Amino acid sequence: MKDRRRRVRRARLIRTFSTYHLHRSPVAELYSFDWPVRTKWAVTLTACYVTLIVGINSTSITAAAMPINQRFGISDESFPNSFWPVTAWNGGAALAPMVILPIMEKYGMKIGYIVCYSLFTAFIIPQATASNFSTLIICRFFAGCCGGVLQDVMDGIIADIWQGAKQRSLPVTAYVFSLLVGVTLGPVIGGAIVSTLYWRWIFYTQLIIYGVSFLPIIFFFKETRTIPVTNTTAMNENNGSNENSVHNTAARDSIAKFLSEAVALPSFLLCTEPVVFFFTMLSALSYGLVFISTQSVTQVYTALYKWNEYQAGLVQASLILGELVGFFACLFQNKIYHDRARSTDADREGLESSIAESRLYVSIPGSFLGLTGGLFLYGWTSYASLPWILPSIGLAFVGFGSMTVMQAIMMYITDAYERYAASASAAVCFGENLFAAFLPLAASSMYTNLGFQWASSVLAFISLGMSFAPVILILKGREIRKRSPFMKRAMYN
Repeated sequence: MKDRRRRVRRARLIRTFSTYHLHRSPVAELYSFDWPVRTKWAVTLTACYVTLIVGINSTSITAAAMPINQRFGISDESFPNSFWPVTAWNGGAALAPMVILPIMEKYGMKIGYIVCYSLFTAFIIPQATASNFSTLIICRFFAGCCGGVLQDVMDGIIADIWQGAKQRSLPVTAYVFSLLVGVTLGPVIGGAIVSTLYWRWIFYTQLIIYGVSFLPIIFFFKETRTIPVTNTTAMNENNGSNENSVHNTAARDSIAKFLSEAVALPSFLLCTEPVVFFFTMLSALSYGLVFISTQSVTQVYTALYKWNEYQAGLVQASLILGELVGFFACLFQNKIYHDRARSTDADREGLESSIAESRLYVSIPGSFLGLTGGLFLYGWTSYASLPWILPSIGLAFVGFGSMTVMQAIMMYITDAYERYAASASAAVCFGENLFAAFLPLAASSMYTNLGFQWASSVLAFISLGMSFAPVILILKGREIRKRSPFMKRAMYN
């Protein structure tokens, strides 16, 4: 009896969320699919550029941990307090998009995008001039709120202007690459600045970059979603009273109901869909490892090789090299998918998800060899008697794995959940930022208490367990999708 009531409640929730998405479906017909290709790429690359430079702010401060601790009287002896600025940034990036992105999707992208970029830039100023550690943490949190929106909105932008799974492949690959390179590049740039200038110049330099970029962003970034009143009226006249009724019903929805549905659906998918849950864990670990490296690299290279903090920050460049190799591997993965689509004639409208598992092939070596193998190599070459290049090669493997795994997951989620792709992606992004915020806090103690070798091995064993998720989906993906009520309802007919 209890099982029957549980199934009834689940069915009601699914119908509620389905109705919510169906109310939004007329908007999909107004997406900018007919823009010229050069305009689409101008918007996409502009948003990728913003994603990259915003990511620099999230991690560049890690290269100045020691001078910041000295300036504000902070100690890392009992707890890694120097990482709180990064935790605050990612905490804001995890929470704010869950509320702000649904509003932008409903009322238009550009105005929200420009407002978030302006506020993000404004919060760089108090970061540069903060007189105490609390002010720095608070301003970092609000900068992360705005930065997280600017990063996570990319998925919606790509869905608005690129039609079909084949068209979205390269834009999504460029987005994931810019996201990872931005946060990885932060310590490299921060280390270069701290080696020659006062630590506050990390933020002064960023303020110059964001200020100079403001006008080009306004010029190249275009609205992808707003429905003009005249066009809406014409659409209702052409499509009849049924469309008009749907539009009026959506207009009558209260903001509270809208937000509750928009925020509840990602949470519901995360808790009830095994694919979303396990892929969120794997993608979050991949993203979190990049942030863990900002802590562990400093510990390893200063202890073993007597490097300065800014020199250790430059080691992050090995991650970027791995991410670059991963980018080209993702291009190869895209070719595999496109060839499969042509051979099965599955690239027609409404059939992309039937070959969604073709997105996951490269993620298997990416997770097993890249993440797991890279962590083992990084850990068990961390000896003073061995050259520094060996653990750096391990980091490059991790960068390769992070790039291939995150791109594959993003594409698979988009293809398999189609109508619910934005909500499923929101759940994944929430997990990524949550792991990036808090995992490094634990990692610092791990590397201190367990030693460099076993701390990396613990992370490697966790990665090994999660790496079986894409293997299972490749083998059993179609059966799993048949059992998922959301995946069955997700296809656009």
